[in-house]
Amino acid sequence: MKNAILALLLALCLPNILLGWGQPHHAITRAALETLPGWQKELLGEELKALGDAHCMIPDNVYSDKANAKYAAMESRPGEVYLQVLHLPTVQTEYLEVMTYFMERAVTALREGRTGDAARFMGTMCHQIEDYGSPSHTMPGDNQFTLLQQFLPPSDGLKDKLMHGPIENGDFTVSIAGYQPRLLGTSVNEAAWRLMHRVHEGILNARSTTIPIMQALYADDAEAVTKHQMRAAIVDAQIVADAMHTILCLGAQKVPELPAEVPIDTFWPLEAEKLHYPQTQFFSSPYWGHPRVGSILAGGTKAEPLKLKLDAGEKAFAHGISAGMGKPLTFVLPKGVFTRFTVLAGLHPELGAKGRVEFTISGDGKVLKTITLNGSDSAQKLECEVSGVSQLQLLLTGRGVDSKSNYAIWAAPVLVR
Repeated sequence: MKNAILALLLALCLPNILLGWGQPHHAITRAALETLPGWQKELLGEELKALGDAHCMIPDNVYSDKANAKYAAMESRPGEVYLQVLHLPTVQTEYLEVMTYFMERAVTALREGRTGDAARFMGTMCHQIEDYGSPSHTMPGDNQFTLLQQFLPPSDGLKDKLMHGPIENGDFTVSIAGYQPRLLGTSVNEAAWRLMHRVHEGILNARSTTIPIMQALYADDAEAVTKHQMRAAIVDAQIVADAMHTILCLGAQKVPELPAEVPIDTFWPLEAEKLHYPQTQFFSSPYWGHPRVGSILAGGTKAEPLKLKLDAGEKAFAHGISAGMGKPLTFVLPKGVFTRFTVLAGLHPELGAKGRVEFTISGDGKVLKTITLNGSDSAQKLECEVSGVSQLQLLLTGRGVDSKSNYAIWAAPVLVR
C-alpha cells in the first residue's frame, strides 16, 4: 500500500511539471497514422488503433501503468522510471541516443514478429516527438513560463496561474490528409539522426506559436488559441508520420534507396545547444554576429547571396554557411552511414577580396583537412574521409591583417554515403 501511494504521488507531481500536449497527443498520433500506406496499417493490425488510443501516452503513465512502463525505460539508466529526456530536449548527443535506442527496439521487435512490443516502443517515440514540438515545451529552462511572463505580463484573470497547462491543453481534431510520410533513413542510425533534425524543425515551429497562444489566452480568445495550437500540432503530426513510416519500412525491410548526398548546412551544430546561438558563440571578425545559412551579411547588417570565385567564374550558392573567425561549428554524425564529406571553401569575391582565412575540417578532434586562402584565390573543394567520425567540426581562422575582410564561406557542405 505504501508503494502504491508513493507511485500515485509521483504520478501526480512529475507529469504536472513535464507533460506536453496532454489529450492532443491522441489527436496528433491518430492524424499521423492515418497517412501511413495500407500495407503499414495492415502490418500494425489492431495495434494501429492502440497506438493512437493508448501507446502514445506510455511515457506519461509510467507510474500508473507499470505493465507498460518498460517501453519508456532504458537499460543504460537503471532505476530511472520517468525519463525527463522523453519530454524535454537536452543536448543533441543525449536525445539522439534516446531516439536511436527506442527506434532500434521498435525495428527489432517488428523483425521478430513482436508487433505489440514494437507498437509500444513506437508510442514512446510518438510521445517524445510530440512533447518536443509542443508549444508548452519551447522555452529552455522556463517550462512554466514564469520568466516569459515578465516580458509578456498576463491578464488579471491569469496572473496567478501557471501557463504550461493552458498553452498546451485543448480539445481538437488534427488532420494532415494528403501528407506523404518521408523515409528518414536506410538504417536505424541514419533514421534517428535525420529524425532529430526533423524534430528541430518542429521545435522552431512550436516556438513561433507560443507567444500568439499566450496573447490569445490573455484575450480570452479560444478560437485563436486553437488556431495557433493547430499550427504546432500539424507539424508534429507530419514528423510523427515520418518516424512511424520509417520504423515500419525498416522493420519490414522494405527500404527504398535514398540520395547518396545529404546537405548539412541547415542542420544545427552543437554550439547552438538550444537551437539558437548564445552570445558566447558570436564572433567579432569579419563583423559582430553569428553564422548564417544561405546568405552572408555585408557589414553585419545587409544579407547578400553566398558567392564564390571559381576557376570558371563567379557562382552563387543556395546552400552553404557564412561564418566568422575562431568559432567552430560541430555537427553530430550517425554511426556507419557516411564515408566522405565535401565542401567548397573560399572567400566572397567582393566582400572578402582583401581577406586571408585558414579553413580547417576536423573529425573527433583530429585535423582532416586544412587550407589557407586569400580573397583573390579561387574557392577550393575540400574532401575528407569521415568513416568512423562521430563529430565533424568546421573552423575558420584569420591569417591576414585585414580582419574585417574575412568573409568566409563553406559552400555546398555535403555528407556522402
